[in-house]
Formats: sequence, C-alpha cells, structure tokens
Amino acid sequence: MPETDADLFGMTWEEAGDAIDDADFAVLPTGSIEQHGPHLPVSTDTLRADHLTAELVDAADEFDLDLLRLPTLPYGQSEHHMRFPGTVTLSTETYVDVVRQIGESVAEHGVDRLLIVNCHGGNREPLSVAADRLGRDTDLTVHFVHWTDFAREDLEEAYGEGWGHAGDHETSFVELYRPDLVRSEKKEPQEADEMPRTRSYEYFDAVSYTHLGATSTSTR
Repeated sequence: MPETDADLFGMTWEEAGDAIDDADFAVLPTGSIEQHGPHLPVSTDTLRADHLTAELVDAADEFDLDLLRLPTLPYGQSEHHMRFPGTVTLSTETYVDVVRQIGESVAEHGVDRLLIVNCHGGNREPLSVAADRLGRDTDLTVHFVHWTDFAREDLEEAYGEGWGHAGDHETSFVELYRPDLVRSEKKEPQEADEMPRTRSYEYFDAVSYTHLGATSTSTR
C-alpha cells in the first residue's frame, strides 16, 4: 500500500487521537480480492483503492482539507466470482456488518464525517446499506463514492470495449502502478456474452458470461 502521512496504519493511539481531532474526513478505501482474468492479480480492486485514496490525500492539501486514511478493507462482496480460484468473498450480511462496525468504531473516537471510496462494483449495494445504517444509528455523516462516479463517460470514451471487468482500463491501472503483477503474455481479446442490464434479481455468476474471467478486451 502506498504510504501517506495521513495513514492510521502507522500511528500510535495518541497520534491517532490528534489526527482525528484535526481531520475533516476519515477515508475508508474498499476493494476486493477476486479474479481479474488470467492476466491481472486478484488484488486489482484493492490496489486501485490504495492508490486512488493516496492521491486523494495528496490532493486534499490544495483544498485545505485534512484527511485520516483508514487501512483499506481488502475483502468485498464477490460471490459472483467464486467459480474462479483465488476469489475471497464476504456474504452481503457480513460485509454490511463489518463496514458498519468500522464506522461505529471511528465515530466513538470522534470522527464525524466518513468518506467511503469504493473500487469494486459488487460492494456498491452493501455499502449503500451500511452507509444508511451508520447515518441512522450514529452521529456520522457518511459520504459514499464509487471510483467511476465522476469519470465514467471519459473512461468509456477512452477504452470503448475495453471498459469492462479486467479490460483495458483495469489493465492500464495495474500497469501504471504495479507492472510487475501484469501477465502481459496472457492479454488477449475476450469473447463474453452480453451481461443483462435490467434488475431481475437472479443470482449473477461471472462464469456464466466468461470462461476466462474478463468481460471485455485487454490487448493494449
């Protein structure tokens, strides 16, 4: 994980208390440990959460904001990828409870605003529930953002068919920050069935759409 001066990870309890007093927001990065095709590591989403929030901490100075970055929550809701070895998932109920208890813990020590920066699509609905419960049951103000919320059109324009899971956009990210983890020799065009866009409340299993684990092309 890239280190910043705002990381709770390396603080003593006294330093943490001072940081909480000064912080405008505590930041919780969330990722996943799940398959990303034969060419990317299972840590892809967690790596993205680590690096994006490190850049967020650096950028906060420009806006005169103080942030306290919590350790990244590496595990997510990835049941739909469990047919692929290496995927580790929490149930929806467990995930909601873990995030809720993290929020309750920091709230008890004085954090009043929590920013959740999510980098895995499967976490979105559980995080919305957790954020709602924290807002209801604590004095926390919870802000929840998914990493594509402010750049989706730009990403779609830049990557086109490479926009999907384990496609060119995710491959480019890992190549930028951890090129040693990309199996370039295994990048190839993927043929995946089109995923349904309507909410039908059927269990979604990634292997039903792609036998290699990628839903879009990664050849760049």
